[in-house]
Amino acid sequence: MRKGEFIEQLRTALSGLPQQDIEERLAFYSEMIDDRVEEGMTEEEAVGLIEPIPEIVEKTVTEIPITRLVKESVKPKRSLRAWEIVLLILGFPLWFPLLVAAGAVLLSLYVVLWSLIIAAWAIEVSLWACALAGFVAAVLYFVKRQPIAGVAMIGAAVFFAGLSIFGWIGCVAACKGILRLTKKVARGIKSLFIRKERQK
Repeated sequence: MRKGEFIEQLRTALSGLPQQDIEERLAFYSEMIDDRVEEGMTEEEAVGLIEPIPEIVEKTVTEIPITRLVKESVKPKRSLRAWEIVLLILGFPLWFPLLVAAGAVLLSLYVVLWSLIIAAWAIEVSLWACALAGFVAAVLYFVKRQPIAGVAMIGAAVFFAGLSIFGWIGCVAACKGILRLTKKVARGIKSLFIRKERQK
């Protein structure tokens, strides 16, 4: 693929994003191709070394702050007519509480997910504390010459230590999963504010 074709495909894939970001990204990749051509590569070779267009788009969307996407999305392309303004004002008691309620529900779901993760880590810490306390109690029982109780405490400590190892694995996996989910949700929310140009 030659430079012009690549830049045109990239421009189409980035459509819907703020114009400033599109131009910056196009200028960056255009300059990258030009630099490689100056080093002796052909345009096809230079373009071949660039990551695929979907990866570029995903990286670009991730880097753009959601506030800029929202601002660009809600900016009217034309001025509102009088009847549209009247409808917005009259409908405000209906649409605004619904919007706030939807935002509150989404936020509460997110808080609940992270609360579960915090609770799992609290259980993990308590398991480690129980294992440590079991070993300390075993030493004390052995010092007091109560070997049966000391052996029982060692058994309990080993049991809690084993549980804490499995708990650690679970907590780490849950944290990674929640972080991946957070990134996907953020990308999904951003995609709601990206206006794709209609294909002609």
